[in-house]
Amino acid sequence: MKSKVLICAIAAIIFAVLALAVRLSAQSQQESSQHATYVVHNLGTLGGTASGANSINNIGWATGFSNRKGDKTQHAAVWIYGLKFDLGTLGGPNSGVEWPNKNDRGVIAGISETAALDPLGENWSCAAFFPTITHHTCLGFRWEWGNMTALPTLGGNNGYAAGINNRGEIAGWAENTVHDSTCVSPQVLQFEAVVWGPEKDQIKQLPTYHGDPDGAATAINNKGQVVGISGICGTAVGEFSAAHALLWENGTVTNIGSLGGVAWNTPAAINDRGVVVGFSDLPGDKNGAPNFHAFRWTKEHGIHDLGTLPGDVLSEALGINERGQIVGESCQASFTNCRAFLWEDGKMTDLNKLVANDTGLHLVFANDINDRGQIVGGASDQKTGTSPAFIAIPKCDSDDDHNE
Repeated sequence: MKSKVLICAIAAIIFAVLALAVRLSAQSQQESSQHATYVVHNLGTLGGTASGANSINNIGWATGFSNRKGDKTQHAAVWIYGLKFDLGTLGGPNSGVEWPNKNDRGVIAGISETAALDPLGENWSCAAFFPTITHHTCLGFRWEWGNMTALPTLGGNNGYAAGINNRGEIAGWAENTVHDSTCVSPQVLQFEAVVWGPEKDQIKQLPTYHGDPDGAATAINNKGQVVGISGICGTAVGEFSAAHALLWENGTVTNIGSLGGVAWNTPAAINDRGVVVGFSDLPGDKNGAPNFHAFRWTKEHGIHDLGTLPGDVLSEALGINERGQIVGESCQASFTNCRAFLWEDGKMTDLNKLVANDTGLHLVFANDINDRGQIVGGASDQKTGTSPAFIAIPKCDSDDDHNE
């Protein structure tokens, strides 16, 4: 019954917003590039004290994760115009949507643990995004119309789905059966960048750069351009597995460069114009300790350091829209006192300074922005001690919705 209610609710919402989506596209082309002010809304949780919205598409679906009551587990979640839905899991305790999804047709990609324990005792990449380490196997998933479906691996036990486009192609990475000597315990198996779909159970492995043993794809645009990383296995989370930041297109792989470091060189998003954003270490990171800055890359001008907000030393660019607006986070040392930022017209601005309403929230990170300029991410509420997901809506846009 619960599944039927969810399907019916989402179906009604889809039909209601299809006509609206056309207007939004036209409106986004007309809006000024000047800084807007934003009305921020607390999206709430699924019962726990923390949640995060990591993606927002052009019909306003915000997706991410939310802790459940007790904060020991989290589930993938979608927020649709004031309603929140638990997307469930593949049988295990945890799931989430952790990277921007660029699909406007009701399909969502993410990660979920299964009921099975990992036979090799690995933590796998998923563990870095969940509240506890469970040693359950974790797979990429495709969710549509209330059904979560597991995505295949390259023969190994685990996979990870990151981005998705409107063609239903999903970027991510998956284990094969090779016991990789460059892995750091408890990681054992090699993993490679893959694209799933658009057909069911279809999986394509992408090449690494210059013989790197391991790779991962993080985002894919509507033209089929894919970005990601390659390097050594490590712990299957960042560091030297992200020795090279890559772009795959037309059957070739290109190293898009770095800001001078040897680790954590990670594209996070690519728009349909081929503009790539992410984060990359600076020189001096030989031990793998992150010192990265946000970057923007174009084919014409290469990689560019976006810097940080005043007083900070670390930053990450995490999302970009078709207008070239970039969002992310900027932090002090050891990832303390982080602030969400908006970058446009060559300038990085603290998103908290653009909030028009009194929410009591501090916007910690911004993970995605759609073509309407709506921004989602995670916040902190010092009064309640919670860390909820948020959506920031440009004030003129919010006023228009209120008057319709």
